Amino acid sequence: MNYRHAYHAGNHADVLKHIVIARVIDYLKQKDKPFRVLDAHSGIGLYGLESTEAEKTFEWRDGVGRLFAADGAPIPLSDDAERMIAPWRDAVRSVNNPDTTTFYPGSPEIADWLLRPGDKISLNELHPVDYETLIARYGDTARIKISNLDATAFLKATSPPPERRGLILIDPPYELTDEGERVVRMLREGLKRFATGIYGIWYPVTGDGLDQSLRDAVAAMELKTLDVRLDVRSVERNGGLAGSGMLVINPPWRLADEMRLIMPELADRLSQGKARYSIDLKSE
Repeated sequence: MNYRHAYHAGNHADVLKHIVIARVIDYLKQKDKPFRVLDAHSGIGLYGLESTEAEKTFEWRDGVGRLFAADGAPIPLSDDAERMIAPWRDAVRSVNNPDTTTFYPGSPEIADWLLRPGDKISLNELHPVDYETLIARYGDTARIKISNLDATAFLKATSPPPERRGLILIDPPYELTDEGERVVRMLREGLKRFATGIYGIWYPVTGDGLDQSLRDAVAAMELKTLDVRLDVRSVERNGGLAGSGMLVINPPWRLADEMRLIMPELADRLSQGKARYSIDLKSE
């Protein structure tokens, strides 16, 4: 995968990931108690769809570009599905003028838009340039804390959050050969400190077997897990990013049913020829 994320912002994987994240945040907001989003791989927060990087791949056209027109108008799904993805749509609209779709929000921006005044965000980005971009955009305030650590060190330093409620995002670029193993170790360590947190782990589907080994490792931990996967085309080794998925540990109780409503329409809309999806809920 050609990282940094600016090349891929707004693609089919981002759409799936961020719809799931927005649904989880919406669930957490249903209680008056504050919560925190811990984002271990934050990126820069906001991406220009007319940037040099985005225009090298145009991946966003087969992602957010199939749900928003260039003039900012939504390209709607069914009414029921629209109700489910409304928080994500609102976050996308929030960074664009009413008559354009030229920016795409990353997970920090989505959290910043959707969280209430009393909720908190802890962002982390190891890449030095992207870290400086995060600082410039969000500052380092009482509401938003930003660090420049290895993701494992970040989770150790921030778990459990003072609120004892929250969403932990683990979304590495998977460039390192042992990245899947590192993700599993991060999850194990995180659960030791914050067993009741909701963990969201994104994984790519590229035909190299990483997705299956990661899913198998998490399944062996015997946790309550929701695995939502979308392949937009046939999976072939060395065939690029054919799909992606989200593993949600300690998922909100209605999330599986919500995704069963959303995913058929999302697969149809984002298909690049032979789409398929799966929604697997495993109890402890």
